[in-house]
Amino acid sequence: MNHKGKSVTTREAVDPSGVETPFGQLMPEAVMDAIEAVGPRCDGRLMALNSFENRVYQIGIEDGGAERSSDSFLIAKFYRPGRWSDEAIQEEHDFLAELVASEIPAVPPIVLNGTTLHHHGAHRFALFERRGGRAPELDDDRVLERIGRFMGRLHRVGSSRSFKSRESVDIETFGDRPLAWLDQSNWIPPELKAAWAAVTQLAMAGVRRAFERAQGIELIRLHGDCHAGNILWTDAGPHFVDFDDSRTGPAIQDLWMLLSGDATSQSRQLTQVLKGYQTFGRFDLRELHLIEALRTLRYVHYTAWIARRWEDPAFPAAFPWFGSVRDWQDRILALREQVGAMEEPRLEPLMD
Repeated sequence: MNHKGKSVTTREAVDPSGVETPFGQLMPEAVMDAIEAVGPRCDGRLMALNSFENRVYQIGIEDGGAERSSDSFLIAKFYRPGRWSDEAIQEEHDFLAELVASEIPAVPPIVLNGTTLHHHGAHRFALFERRGGRAPELDDDRVLERIGRFMGRLHRVGSSRSFKSRESVDIETFGDRPLAWLDQSNWIPPELKAAWAAVTQLAMAGVRRAFERAQGIELIRLHGDCHAGNILWTDAGPHFVDFDDSRTGPAIQDLWMLLSGDATSQSRQLTQVLKGYQTFGRFDLRELHLIEALRTLRYVHYTAWIARRWEDPAFPAAFPWFGSVRDWQDRILALREQVGAMEEPRLEPLMD
């Protein structure tokens, strides 16, 4: 992948952990050695699962042992070096344990040797049961209502205490810092720097106005990345996976990614989600001011995330278009559309 006519080898493109290829030594043998060091015996079956931030594997396990799933597979998640501290990862694991204790369908890490977070060489990892499921049908009102009920319960647990080591969903973390990093990098094509600066200035002004309108809302522990791919649906209902982005923030952060389509469709979907949600908890309607602002922040953060991870070979392979002039033109256009969206009246649930 070239950008600005040269190979991306600048300091700014290196992973923030300081490790250019943080998973370069994580070969299949190393994965199985790490797992066997904490107890389970691998049978040689190993399949990499779709994950960019971390490395996640389905591992075949020899039969026997209560800590193993019924079909003799485990999921091993190796955490990206330098992203979260041990304390922050443990907070994620503890949150999952609280959810399961409250009979909320999440997938917690397995306790082995008295802990859920394991170290092997330079790597940290956790093991999970393999849980099946399919994508939820988000065009089905009953599915949306049911997801809303479970999310209301999840947020009741999330509001019961606070994270101490994990970051927040806020303007600085998802907007100001990523934009400052991109501004200092070599990623933005010179001929588009002025346009990018202008549109991001307008976008961040709109984000700040939205947060001012929602001032005073409660901030709670969240799933943090609750899109359809992180909800697995079975005949028994949904269960939530991948709490790696669990953070403190407004409840709407876990709801807005369930909405899609035009404003009328999103209003209908929001109505069903809140119908279920408010069975178990109050929802502050001021948070609706944040939907488009949070969408804008996610887009900004996502752009910087790809650039920061470029030295990880998985990223050029997955995003070969990233960094081209056309790609940056499209990003500028997307942010212009978000500037307009944030000026529109907020999304409202439909009245009965």
